[in-house]
Amino acid sequence: MAGGIVKYRHLSRDSAHRRALLRNLVTSLIEHESISTTWHKAKEAQRMAEKMITLAKKNTEASKRQATAYLFRPTEMMPKLFGALRERYATRPGGYTRVLRIEPVKEDQAASAILELVDGPKDMRFALTAKTIATVRQNGHKINDMTAANIAKVTHFRKGADAELEEMVKKFERLAQEGDEGETEVIKKRVYPENFRSR
Repeated sequence: MAGGIVKYRHLSRDSAHRRALLRNLVTSLIEHESISTTWHKAKEAQRMAEKMITLAKKNTEASKRQATAYLFRPTEMMPKLFGALRERYATRPGGYTRVLRIEPVKEDQAASAILELVDGPKDMRFALTAKTIATVRQNGHKINDMTAANIAKVTHFRKGADAELEEMVKKFERLAQEGDEGETEVIKKRVYPENFRSR
């Protein structure tokens, strides 16, 4: 019987082109920790990025060979993958990446998304949670259940998360006092000065 259930997205490419595309996306994600691309590419690259980090956590000769064979520029990427990223996710049982939908730049463009590594310096949920806490404090309200759940999510596996979160909340409080820039510009320019790499 031909065909069957499709277990992955073909992305309108043949197998060699699709593999090269995903290798490039995963390599860029490891290098920059946050990339923006189409939603479908992000979901497929997410699967491979999770596998690469799992290989790094195993830290065997076989896993190093597999990662070297998959990544572009392995001599540059391997020290980060098997060093800083392996240590960052040592206690996390899974879920090393996050896909966040964003608005397409043009009306006729495909659905876009940000693919990012969690618990890193460019963790968008961490920044948005800090902004929410700053806004709640400024308005004199109590933290609701949803915000409390987000605080638990972003601080659970992150080392030194409470101090880091408080520091970012204070940053947002200072920015709110300064005033007239929009939320998106504040996050891009002040909190995370490096731009997201676009693919």
